[in-house]
Amino acid sequence: MKTATITEIKRALNQSEKSELIAMCLHLAKFKKETKELLTYLLFEASDERTYIQEVKRELAGSFADINHSNYYFIKKGVRKILKRAKTYIRYSKKVETELEIILHFCELLANFQPSIKNNNVLLNIFERELIRMEKVTEKVHEEIQRDYIREIEGIRNLLK
Repeated sequence: MKTATITEIKRALNQSEKSELIAMCLHLAKFKKETKELLTYLLFEASDERTYIQEVKRELAGSFADINHSNYYFIKKGVRKILKRAKTYIRYSKKVETELEIILHFCELLANFQPSIKNNNVLLNIFERELIRMEKVTEKVHEEIQRDYIREIEGIRNLLK
């Protein structure tokens, strides 16, 4: 089966009736959990981005609390899983401020994690790589907000010194 292009899909959706569109969305939601989560965001949470960010931050904090602390192998595995989940939530929103808020919160949680990530190069690299990426992302926001985020990034970076 040949996959249609986005343009072809858009054209076909424009020609569909409302009831057909609803049926297609529900059919899509049944196949993949991520699709259902995206629809949930678009329908219920997109209108209140601040609450969405707070909820994601709470989930990240809970996930950090659930990480297996027995050795650094399990810690690294857990941190990567949390970061992947955070980036999925960011993809739903597509807003730069949301990305900054969520990843900076992730980095703050990682910096305050016990046992300290100072003893593990892989965790330090994840931490530093995300902060460097956030410095690049701050260039996309307004200048006044940009300064606040840069100060916050430096504050988080100083948590490990």
